[in-house]
Amino acid sequence: MRAHFLQRWDALRTSYWFLPSLMAVAAVALSFATTALDGVVGEKWLESIGWLYANKPDGARALLSTIAGSMITVAGVTFSITIAALAYASSQFGPRLLTNFMQDRGNQITLGTFIATFLYCLLVLRTVRSADEVTGQEQAADVVGAFVPHIAILCGLMLALASLGVLIFFIHHIPDSIHASHVIAEVGRELDGKIDELYPQHLGEAPPDARDPAEDVPEDFFDRAAPVEADGTGYLQHLDTEGLAHLAQRHDLLLRVAYRPGDFVATGRAVAFAYPSERADEDVLHAIRNTFAWGRRRTQSQDVLFLVNELVEIAGRALSPGVNDPFTAIACMNWLGAALAQLARREIPSPYRFDDDGTLRLIAYPITFDTFAEAIFDQLRPYASTDRNAALYLMKILAEVAYEINDNDLHTILARHGEALNIACEHALPSKEDAEAVTERYRVFLQVLSNPAARLRLDVEHDWLRGSG
Repeated sequence: MRAHFLQRWDALRTSYWFLPSLMAVAAVALSFATTALDGVVGEKWLESIGWLYANKPDGARALLSTIAGSMITVAGVTFSITIAALAYASSQFGPRLLTNFMQDRGNQITLGTFIATFLYCLLVLRTVRSADEVTGQEQAADVVGAFVPHIAILCGLMLALASLGVLIFFIHHIPDSIHASHVIAEVGRELDGKIDELYPQHLGEAPPDARDPAEDVPEDFFDRAAPVEADGTGYLQHLDTEGLAHLAQRHDLLLRVAYRPGDFVATGRAVAFAYPSERADEDVLHAIRNTFAWGRRRTQSQDVLFLVNELVEIAGRALSPGVNDPFTAIACMNWLGAALAQLARREIPSPYRFDDDGTLRLIAYPITFDTFAEAIFDQLRPYASTDRNAALYLMKILAEVAYEINDNDLHTILARHGEALNIACEHALPSKEDAEAVTERYRVFLQVLSNPAARLRLDVEHDWLRGSG
């Protein structure tokens, strides 16, 4: 159930209606509270404050009506500007970036402030009463004279001033939020934060000793394991790994997860396997199935590759013939290279997870450095290999990442992508001189890989290794 709760919470916080609705409810509560306080306090308190004066009923109505009318007008204009910005962002950066704009707190608070101010003034307006408007019931209750909620009106004025400040913020925020550098940086920071969150991710206890954890997998695992079939179709958005580990220990099972967040799941496909099958009755399989939550689209909650794909999509669009903006693509490469270098310094969690007693309980395959690098370089290579600036910079990113790590296995992965990029540029770049420039950087990249002791010398000889591009 935790996976489904996280899925619903993610859907709420990325919607435009949730936060404005909360602010509207708060405005309703505030209107009742301030008018009730006015009924208790009266207007005697105004006499001790020289710069305040009592409003007459007609003046109070005019003031509240002006604020309410202005706020609903500004709210409509704000909504129109927001939709126009979303349309621009979708066409410029890709439709998957809409999620980032939908969860923008600045836009949500702006819309909520205007709606809340409008609703507050509308509810306070109905309580303003002239002396000749007292009903028969109120006369029987000895209610005489006019009622003007001065505290509520003063609060409405403060909300109007706050709305003016929010409008000024919104005018600055919209063009800033659709600036290419801002969009790329926001996705890049989200990617860095997601790596911090997921690596390492606690799925259970580490292997109890130095033995190969794969040896604990029973030989008849697939013969006796019960498949846990999906009961819906969509993208896997959330996976409750802690819940899976708890279920495996409680029912003395070994569970193998077949899908990762971001994968597409079809009804009837086995999303996991439970061993042995005789311990996995229908109730257990249903409980395991509830640790998976899928929906209509990918989200970045647990899917780190989705953020990589967003940056690759921006870079691919920037390098398309219709746009031809290699510097936007270079900005994406900078953030992708930084994320790859950060991941290289992290310990990738083992797919084999043990409980406190040293029993293998869960097999869940994480995103590895190899998978992460493939998502970056294999997807960017077709675009970058056709543009000299992008190709040179992508080779620079490979060299910089290699410069920062000392793991031979990771160097082998980077060498494979460097070679593929160099070969692709030889065939795709229209100029022989451009292809030779990429090859020259490829040779330096190989020196960085093969001779760590020479890195400082290479840094001096080739200024592009120091960040000059």
